[in-house]
Amino acid sequence: MTIGKLHVAVLMGGWSSERPVSLMSGEGVAKALESKGHRVTRIDMGRDVALKLAEAKPDVVFNALHGSPGEDGTVQGMMDLMGLTYTHSGLSTSVIAIDKELTKQALVPHGIPMPGGRIVPCEEIFERDPLPRPYVLKPVNEGSSVGVAIVTDQGNYGNPVSRDAKGPWQDFDCLLAEPFIRGRELTTAVIGDRALLVTELRPKSGFYDFDAKYTDGMTEHICPADIPDDITAACKDIALRAHKLLGCKGTSRSDFRWDDEQGVEGLFLLEVNTQPGMTPLSLVPEQAKACGMEYPDLVEAIIAEALAEARERAGTP
Repeated sequence: MTIGKLHVAVLMGGWSSERPVSLMSGEGVAKALESKGHRVTRIDMGRDVALKLAEAKPDVVFNALHGSPGEDGTVQGMMDLMGLTYTHSGLSTSVIAIDKELTKQALVPHGIPMPGGRIVPCEEIFERDPLPRPYVLKPVNEGSSVGVAIVTDQGNYGNPVSRDAKGPWQDFDCLLAEPFIRGRELTTAVIGDRALLVTELRPKSGFYDFDAKYTDGMTEHICPADIPDDITAACKDIALRAHKLLGCKGTSRSDFRWDDEQGVEGLFLLEVNTQPGMTPLSLVPEQAKACGMEYPDLVEAIIAEALAEARERAGTP
């Protein structure tokens, strides 16, 4: 689809814990669009974001926000009310996908393998372990591995977890507890109706947390992953099915843990990111490039899908 020359508002920043990543994503997108000859208005989201968007009057909004309220349906609902065309997933998909427990409820009944576990009040964690160790504690609706803690027998969080130990229980009233899945970290990007590749992520120390994701040199990306063909096929199949079941638009990224001693039975989807990063270290641009799509073309492809959907809703060719 040829999109012509557009006025694109790139929405970035905001006030979530992922603000620095969003600013990097947004600036990368803005420069890519300018390199293609588009007019770009950069908007660092504040409480006056609706006014800024109304003043800009863009042809389309590229949503480069990460975390709440830019990825959880709040901003999507606002833009729907304003009648704006915007990239990535819409309101209902965003509400579900940002919430790891709602995502399980939407996907597991359709045969998507995801870890078990349950949401637990932090007060309970201070009294007893919610699951046999090792297990993982994570916020229900944060991305980029923000606030993830792996609780092991040899860990320094205490037994039970100490109130004074640094961890997500200091910032949240409730956390999602899941069994820890040993093995390898895999991820697959979906663009439109196509699953791209599988990347293996090998942190050089610790696990694939926020710092490992966004600090150059801290994680080795193996793209495509050196894994058996059946695991590659399973990752791509699950990622595409999850993308469609949730109603994702534009692009998404599915993150997996794979216990390589268990074969396909050891593969579990952890979450689906509806607005994956577009920074120089981000995984979707990396996979797209490995498939022959340069970064500016990727950005235009995401915009093209948003425009096509808007035309379909309006009933115009």
